[in-house]
Amino acid sequence: MEFLSYSDTVLVPLSLFLTIGYHAYLFRVFKSRPTATAIGIDSLKRKEWFFELKDGDDKKGMLVVQSMRNTKIITILTATLSVLVNMALAALMNNAYASGELLGSSSSIFLGSRSGRILMLKYGLAALFLTAGFLCSSMAVAHLIEACFHMNAFADFCPVACSHSVIEKGFLLATCGNRLLFMTFPVMMWMFGPVAVAVSSAALVWGFYELDFVKAKARP
Repeated sequence: MEFLSYSDTVLVPLSLFLTIGYHAYLFRVFKSRPTATAIGIDSLKRKEWFFELKDGDDKKGMLVVQSMRNTKIITILTATLSVLVNMALAALMNNAYASGELLGSSSSIFLGSRSGRILMLKYGLAALFLTAGFLCSSMAVAHLIEACFHMNAFADFCPVACSHSVIEKGFLLATCGNRLLFMTFPVMMWMFGPVAVAVSSAALVWGFYELDFVKAKARP
């Protein structure tokens, strides 16, 4: 029965370690075997069309501009959603203590602890993820805007390596902002208890794995 009282301190950290550990493994595979991940293949393709653009391919240039525009739209949408959800959580904070008093202060395996400190931690952790996601998305938009300027003037003002670095940073920050937004939803499920966090984190990691890793038969 002691586990019932400490379900928050067992299941929630395990869920966070599962998600963070998966992304650490993804980053390791991305650096060692980029063709095994969808992110790595996209990075190699960007490098290829970047140097084709440098050689003066106008058709590739138009394709690059459209791709970067789509990425900027998605990144702006991610940043907007992060701000809106963060504001909604701030509004819910006003009723958190009242809800805790109505439900009582006892603990259960499904709802976990309903004390005031745990309620603050639930909303505070979600707000932290959302704020970090908003910052990453904002910096990604800034890098992508700067990349558009570099790609139109890199032959005259800055070296090719600098322009390519700006583009890669923009796409990387956009990916980080998107992932932080998705990682927030399992944390928000903590409002329904630690079991919901564990189940949603496992489902999220499984979905990420299916999207991130390329099967051996489909690798280039």
